[in-house]
Amino acid sequence: MPPFEVPEGDPFGPHNLPYGVFSRPGAQERTVGVRLGDHVLDAGAAAQALGSPYASLLARPSLNPLLAAGRTAWSDVRRALTAWVTVPSHQETVAPFLHPLSSVTLHLPFEVADYVDFYASENHARNVGQIFRPDAEDSLTPNWKHLPIGYHGRAGTVVVSGTDVVRPSGQRKAPSDPAPVFGPSVRLDIEAEVGFVVGVPSARGTAVPLGDFREHVFGLCLLNDWSARDVQAWEYVPLGPFLGKSFATSVSAWITPLDALDDARVAPPARTHALLPYLDDAEEEPGGYDLRISVAINGRTVSEPPFDTMYWTAAQQLAHMTVNGASLRTGDLYGSGTVSGPGPGQRGSLLELTWNGREPLELPEGKRTFLEDGDTVTLSAWAPGPDGVRVGLGEVSGRIVPS
Repeated sequence: MPPFEVPEGDPFGPHNLPYGVFSRPGAQERTVGVRLGDHVLDAGAAAQALGSPYASLLARPSLNPLLAAGRTAWSDVRRALTAWVTVPSHQETVAPFLHPLSSVTLHLPFEVADYVDFYASENHARNVGQIFRPDAEDSLTPNWKHLPIGYHGRAGTVVVSGTDVVRPSGQRKAPSDPAPVFGPSVRLDIEAEVGFVVGVPSARGTAVPLGDFREHVFGLCLLNDWSARDVQAWEYVPLGPFLGKSFATSVSAWITPLDALDDARVAPPARTHALLPYLDDAEEEPGGYDLRISVAINGRTVSEPPFDTMYWTAAQQLAHMTVNGASLRTGDLYGSGTVSGPGPGQRGSLLELTWNGREPLELPEGKRTFLEDGDTVTLSAWAPGPDGVRVGLGEVSGRIVPS
């Protein structure tokens, strides 16, 4: 089938067009690519051949120049790309710049500036509360319904899908241990999340209001916030996650622009507490996204978390992240927090799926409480698109290798 003729219903058809960065065999140069079916378009080369004024943004080894260009440029480039792959008069010019996905190497698509991770799923937060505070009157902490809880992570260990994850070592101490010990984590976990990529920066000392979310955020991707639960449990009181999280965070090679997800916008769950004005989104456009996520271990689906159940939206997270005057930078990445639905088969972490190891998963290769060396975890997802077609999100996968 010619590369322009994407099969009907393909989740990576012209209605989607996510952005990435790739290199061709034997070449050191990296360039911006756009996915079309099972091909990738060299967007910079196509733009130069067609005399596009946006060639300077696309003929780059990173998405950062495009991210920084702002919403008008994002929309104009998307319209141009759609025309290049759908209008017959462009096809002869563009065809030489379409390469089979199987023939290229995909790279981290943008230079990560800062990384923040949130805790926005009420189902996940309640599960965690019930696991660790079973006798508490309320499984949520007192602040949970009043603000999006988050922590500042490590940008330098964000890696692209397909990168092996080395089992981290650190201190751990079980309740029965007389003293902490050091060694490889024995409770290595995943967190199925969605990451949001900031394009336009903001000035230090200036908060970003809810209504400006789409002026700053370019798109989203799947994200796996790998977690060493034993290291995390010993270190996180009183300050929060550190070495239990900072060793690796995997993201998809493809960033889906928000404009491709207009049909997936939904209202978030009903609010049960009054919100302070800077977080009150009652009069804003729907801030949730209907994303259907699947979690697979060694090819076997173990969970299907629904993103539309997330209590705190990406717009609220951005508003909270900047309300103190903290500035945004091009390439900032923030994670939604673990996505978990209300059902047992909708939990986004092994901590929940196995109820902290008490209810092991049955896999063809044996039982799992937490990850073993050699295990491969893959997150995939799709969203409702125009006229009933699906919008595919690029998968994120990683294999655990020994310390």
